[in-house]
Amino acid sequence: MIKTGLKLLAVLIFSIFIFHGAVLAEEAAKLSGYQADLSQTSLSGLSSGAFMTAQFHVAYSDRLVGAGIIAGGPFYCVGSYETDPEQFLEQATSTCMNPLTESVGPDGKRLFKKAQELAKANKIADLNNLKDDRVYLFSGSSDRVVKTVVVDKVKDFYQAAGLPSENIKYEKNINAGHGIIVEEARVSCSDTKSPFINDCDFMQSHRILEHIYGKLNPAVDSNKLSGKIIRFDQSEFIDGENTSMSREAYVYVPEACKKESCKVHVAIHGCKQGATEIDDTYYTKTGYNEIADTNRIIVLYPQVEPSASIPYNPQGCWDFWGYSSADSDNPVFHTRESPQMRAIVAMLERLGQPRPQ
Repeated sequence: MIKTGLKLLAVLIFSIFIFHGAVLAEEAAKLSGYQADLSQTSLSGLSSGAFMTAQFHVAYSDRLVGAGIIAGGPFYCVGSYETDPEQFLEQATSTCMNPLTESVGPDGKRLFKKAQELAKANKIADLNNLKDDRVYLFSGSSDRVVKTVVVDKVKDFYQAAGLPSENIKYEKNINAGHGIIVEEARVSCSDTKSPFINDCDFMQSHRILEHIYGKLNPAVDSNKLSGKIIRFDQSEFIDGENTSMSREAYVYVPEACKKESCKVHVAIHGCKQGATEIDDTYYTKTGYNEIADTNRIIVLYPQVEPSASIPYNPQGCWDFWGYSSADSDNPVFHTRESPQMRAIVAMLERLGQPRPQ
């Protein structure tokens, strides 16, 4: 009886050991350095990810060469009018997404003047850095989530910043709903529904990267990717309790980038599109990896997730109204003090570090 009990105990201990080992084996990796060429960094995003892209591009323009903004508004959109920060959430869902008329929508030129004030206060980068950047803008004609009149003001902002007309590519005549565009998907082009990846017969991610970097090599088929997607520990880069950022994030590293210095593109998902919501769909089905693979581009996929309490972010959106700020009366989400932007910068800096020996 004692022997039988000891055997059962041994089996239990062994099982726990094996299970614990399996859990350890599945833990996210530490993000490695790849000696990436950070002087050729760009980013793009959809919806709240587009608002974050606009914010990041302006706040850290000294680090970037271009941006792709899909169905999003201009930098510091909620600051279009002199309102109290308590009203920023209301502004985010009205002025910055679905204004009743153009007159109550965002004001790109006024927002550029506010950006100038922030730059003078050293809260964002020198705006002269924007003048030679390349920007891709998109608004679907069937998008009722973020109306075209809002995206129009992004163009106004960049024109006020001095970007030449040839540096701004704006597509707004495609009958698309609210989503990122791909060649094939289960959501039809004009619809707006999860996972907000729409079948409009072209790869928008490819157009973005080609506009930013110029002519690129053709994309590889998804089943012939040379590299792999790495799940890494994002938590080590997070500084702040209200970021709503996930513990883990993802990066695609082409095989060539393990030995050569590569550009980096940051692909920022929209609301309800993080891995906790739609698993691997955004970071495997949007076409970034396939075009990056043949053009020596590392693709970073930072992640946020829903939060029902503090911070209040029930749809897992990136912050463009202030929830991540420690002091709600003095929000910093649009400046270089943004906890979310600082986390992304830290990830980029890690990618730029030497490869481990």
